[in-house]
Amino acid sequence: MTAKTYPASLPGKADHIPVLRAVSIKSLARSLGFSACGIAKADAVEESIARRYRRWLENGEEASMSYMANYLEKRLDPRLLVPGVRSIVSLALNYAPSQLLPKGEYQFAAYALGKDYHDLMKERMRQLAGKIKELHPLLPFLPRKEAHATFPPSQQGSLPIRRQAMPASSAEDPSQTSRPCTASSSPAPQREPRWGCFCDTAPVLERYWAQKAGLGWVGRNHQLIIPHAGSMFFLGEIFLPFEVDVYDESMPDRCGKCHRCVDACPTRAIVPGEDFHASRCLSYQLIENRGELSEEAKAAMGDTIYGCDRCQTACPWNRFATPSTEPELQPKPELLSMSKEKWHRLTVEEYRRLFKGSAVKRAKFDGLKRNIQAKEQ
Repeated sequence: MTAKTYPASLPGKADHIPVLRAVSIKSLARSLGFSACGIAKADAVEESIARRYRRWLENGEEASMSYMANYLEKRLDPRLLVPGVRSIVSLALNYAPSQLLPKGEYQFAAYALGKDYHDLMKERMRQLAGKIKELHPLLPFLPRKEAHATFPPSQQGSLPIRRQAMPASSAEDPSQTSRPCTASSSPAPQREPRWGCFCDTAPVLERYWAQKAGLGWVGRNHQLIIPHAGSMFFLGEIFLPFEVDVYDESMPDRCGKCHRCVDACPTRAIVPGEDFHASRCLSYQLIENRGELSEEAKAAMGDTIYGCDRCQTACPWNRFATPSTEPELQPKPELLSMSKEKWHRLTVEEYRRLFKGSAVKRAKFDGLKRNIQAKEQ
């Protein structure tokens, strides 16, 4: 990973805008268990990517996820989302499964086997933000005794189809509320620099910024692929109101001529040379779609009743994946003990108990029952 060096402070503003060492932030991220950390300079999204995303929306590829068109200008320029942002810290947390559901039983996408990743990521990012704050209290910039970092409320948030997610962005759903991420409960002074702490909770092109921060590249399967590690990672960002001394270089595409993910996609959602077809994606059909499953999805789902990992398991880079040892990401014993017979008898009460604190709640009880009942046809 190459890096770009910037001055220790902005010309004429050395007394007001602190600059931190990128290596210190990355060291803190590693100490908290993050698998990868990179830092990009906050700027408008590259015009070619912005045009592609606008075209994707114009073609209606977001399907029923109309919220992906919300806050478009902020999505394409993080400086509008969090005024004063200067650096974007991109973080990845490994979720490659160490234990799968029993063969022959109904299956779930790997990201959904354990605790809801939103809670896990945001908790850990808050810890990291607090530690970054300790590196530089911003005292020259803030009124005395008011030096605390404040994270503004999100611009309403997103849940991707495949975690990491949808083509050019994570999806955000206005029905999902997000608490302000704060290091202090006292009111923020007017001049206080603003921070942002996001994991599918704001209009942020997460994979784009992860690539800009040098974590990996967005592959043909529209997932961020980290070299010699694979694509099974949760992504999150911390928006910082100050510069760092060294910014990472964007990583080039390393998929080459490989098209295994294209061949593995059961619903032709991934087509070379075309934008991602969300409405065809099995993950979209089994999670985001609130109506009837498409006939193509019914024919392709196999034993899967939530999500889809086929484009990821087909990717050669995932042979390097290391199973996650995070206790919170391991499947509950109750989930491991579920049989097809039990799934078909699933009640609302059992659903709530089984998936308390789980991302599976995204599909809701009716959606999961619809998927299960499709196996009876």
